[in-house]
Amino acid sequence: MKQYFLGIEFGSTRIKAVLLDEKHAIVKSGDYTWKSSLENGVWTYHMEDVQEGLRTAIRNLGKLPGKISAMGVSGMMHGYLAFDKDWNLLAPFRTWQNTNTHEAHEKLSELFQYNIPERWSVAHLYQAVLNHEEHVSKVDYITTLAGYVHWKLTGEKVLGVGDASGMFPIDPATHTYETEFIKRFDAIEEVAAQPWKLENLLPRPLVAGTPAGTLTAEGAKLLDPTGTLQPGVVLAPPEGDAGTGMVATNSVRVRTGNVSAGTSIFAMVVLEHKLARLHPEVDLVTTPAGDLAGMSHANNFTSDLNAWVGLFGQFAAAIGQPVDAGTLYGTLFRAAIADDVDADCGGLLNYPFRSGEFLAGLPEGRPLFARSPEARMSLGNFMRTQLFSAFSPVKIGMDVMTKDEGVAVDSLVGHGGIFTTPKVAQKILAAAFDTPIKVMATAAEGGAWGMAVLADYLWHADQPLADYLDTRVFADAASTTEAPDANDVAGFEAFFDRFRKGLPIEHAAIESIPLETK
Repeated sequence: MKQYFLGIEFGSTRIKAVLLDEKHAIVKSGDYTWKSSLENGVWTYHMEDVQEGLRTAIRNLGKLPGKISAMGVSGMMHGYLAFDKDWNLLAPFRTWQNTNTHEAHEKLSELFQYNIPERWSVAHLYQAVLNHEEHVSKVDYITTLAGYVHWKLTGEKVLGVGDASGMFPIDPATHTYETEFIKRFDAIEEVAAQPWKLENLLPRPLVAGTPAGTLTAEGAKLLDPTGTLQPGVVLAPPEGDAGTGMVATNSVRVRTGNVSAGTSIFAMVVLEHKLARLHPEVDLVTTPAGDLAGMSHANNFTSDLNAWVGLFGQFAAAIGQPVDAGTLYGTLFRAAIADDVDADCGGLLNYPFRSGEFLAGLPEGRPLFARSPEARMSLGNFMRTQLFSAFSPVKIGMDVMTKDEGVAVDSLVGHGGIFTTPKVAQKILAAAFDTPIKVMATAAEGGAWGMAVLADYLWHADQPLADYLDTRVFADAASTTEAPDANDVAGFEAFFDRFRKGLPIEHAAIESIPLETK
């Protein structure tokens, strides 16, 4: 009997479901488009949309060819989903995009001597404590989006260790939360006054390959009201998008890394050892197997780029020449590496910040484009500027790892929809990091595919995850590699210097342009 594995991922713009066969080929896929909204100053998604999107993505798979052997759920990491003892949501879901937790970030990072980014769940919890929010005393459980959906499907309060590492620091030796940090957190005066202890609020971390419950009757009905999906399917530990990205790029082994590019972007390297110093620009998370990884995470990547591409699409339609998205993106992207472009973008400048960006020191976002009077405005330079600016924030943290800490990288793999157009984003990323960039044939599949692979790993957990990926998943994987071009590297460095020097423009925009909220 053939085996099938279902992976579901809650991304920032799509909820996607993919069904793989035992050779890890996609048999069917379905999705649901959604986006976050800024409500009362908080970036959020509604839980009704979570459930509707889940059902829609599964429904769009169409008729299933056979019984599902295993499945798993992945989602955007971090954020704040807080529930009381009766599973009532106590506050609107606060996504990773929210950067209103700076005070908590600074105090906890100092307390632990370990970077606690603004978007981490414990930072959101502590900020709510500091703000004396009424709901805090009622909190019984906090989790991530993947953890919430997994609970709805199985009733289990667990989390993949990679996703858990974005809630609270993980000890790579034990694959559990850092107990000393928990003690320090509970001892904070404002926290000690609460009726709970942190360890009782957090999901139980599980490494990849550990069964994490089975689909209940209620969960099966939530997924598929038609009854095609039956209870009893075993689930893998729910993982974050960083973990599924590492799996999708075969980057779970020490000294390997990947760049996952979507609405946000992060560059990750699996570390040989802990970093020597505390660096606010670098998050320390884990692979799905529990090994320590350094991450440079930027909140902003494709939102501004997509808005500009959409504008060109509207122009094409207005002159009676509408084009499909693939043609539109491909044409514009290829212009960015044409022979007539300037390596440094000809003096153009762009800031793609739709939301706040910690790496750039910005509490809020204001997308803007700027140029000097003598800058060379051309289509190629404009599109090159869009791509250069999109990769610039994540370069800040990556430079800290490779240049300040001397982190070694044997291979770096790019994945995400932006790599669908051959060569372009790959070539520019190679220039940004001055290192060869590999892109696999599965580059555009991303997290849902990676989650389905983790579901299959439940049946092969007798071998290390890295070996399983090498021998069973990627042994014959097709890929292309772009080496950095010296002229492009020099051009990116010149642009990056201009980008950093011009950041006061963004601060002025934040002061001058009101933030419209619902």
